[in-house]
Amino acid sequence: MKPDSQLARRIEAGEFIVTAEHAPRTTATLSATEAALKALGGKLTAVNMGDNQHGVAMSSLAASAAALKSGLEPVLQMVTRDRNRIALQSDLLGAASLGIKNVLCLSGYHQTLTGCPEAMNVFDVDSTQFISTTTRMGEQGLLADGTKIDGPFAMLVGAVANPFLKPLELNLIRLQNKVEAGARFIQTHPVFDLDTFSQWLDAVRQAGLTKKVAILASVFPLESAAEAQAVLKTHPDFYIPDAVMERLQASGNGGGKPGFALCVETIKKLKTMEGVRGIHILSGGKEAVVPELLAAAGLA
Repeated sequence: MKPDSQLARRIEAGEFIVTAEHAPRTTATLSATEAALKALGGKLTAVNMGDNQHGVAMSSLAASAAALKSGLEPVLQMVTRDRNRIALQSDLLGAASLGIKNVLCLSGYHQTLTGCPEAMNVFDVDSTQFISTTTRMGEQGLLADGTKIDGPFAMLVGAVANPFLKPLELNLIRLQNKVEAGARFIQTHPVFDLDTFSQWLDAVRQAGLTKKVAILASVFPLESAAEAQAVLKTHPDFYIPDAVMERLQASGNGGGKPGFALCVETIKKLKTMEGVRGIHILSGGKEAVVPELLAAAGLA
């Protein structure tokens, strides 16, 4: 079945898209999620619901259900680190039954980078195989083993790409595999280095991939050099160039304005790049900064 989410419709219409992310808290109540979703405001096409990014938290499925109740369209994030193919497909069926229409398929960070380093990982399938399975469920109405799904199943499938992964040739192969498996939107790692991102985007465009998938470039409004260092410890695959670190260090560790200004500058430049179909905002749990950022960057 063809996905009919707001995100899917805007991709198909060629509109510029703005999404953001909410990282569910370690809580058994919905109050923190509801407050965070309210802080994000109503100007977003969709909101990602993180999946135990840094240890045990409220499930992305429950947070996505809360987003629907709040009037926001969720992107259900699912990692293969914690689920085998049975659990992945089961959660997808449950999500569809709740009215969730978008999923971001991820492998997930290794458990040693979370608060549960002693946990056993699963990785029964990788993210590309997960994309393929989800696509088959939607297009053919079949599970991985060929079992027919009872009732409609339609899910817009997304994936993540790291523009700063070297070598570029391998980077493109990984992206192409995800697109061929069925990914229809790509959210990148946060862009702090516009030159390297531009080189990656040029290669993606020359490979014809920007015509097949919507590229949403991610940004992250850092408050300080200390936060930048902390982000790199929990996200070792992020890349923050020395020039950005020096700019943050020169401002000291208070106020957050230089990092905010840098993020606004980045968004404005990304908007002019051919092949960028939207912006995805990572905030590290600071959802209240998102509306201010959208207004400053002319995206409100």
